[in-house]
Amino acid sequence: GIEPAAGGAVMVAGAADAGGAAEEEKTEFDVVLLEAGASKINVIKEVRGITGLGLKEAKELVEAGGKAVKEGVDKAEAEEIKGKLEAAGAKVELK
Repeated sequence: GIEPAAGGAVMVAGAADAGGAAEEEKTEFDVVLLEAGASKINVIKEVRGITGLGLKEAKELVEAGGKAVKEGVDKAEAEEIKGKLEAAGAKVELK
């Protein structure tokens, strides 16, 4: 009865290690707009350019805060989008 318990503990440790490795190698990111800041109009313009949304939809996304502007993009594109939004005055987070 002791051997199966030892084998189970090894499996659990192996699964935890695999999860940590997958997190380090993240290839897709979500660009989340935390808040528009003082220049909301400039942020709305950037969101429209990035997403292709209409004025009303972009304004709602910006005013809602905490919503993803783009999801599942590679790191380079996510960093580019983040830079554009921050230049417009927004607070942005990559998840």
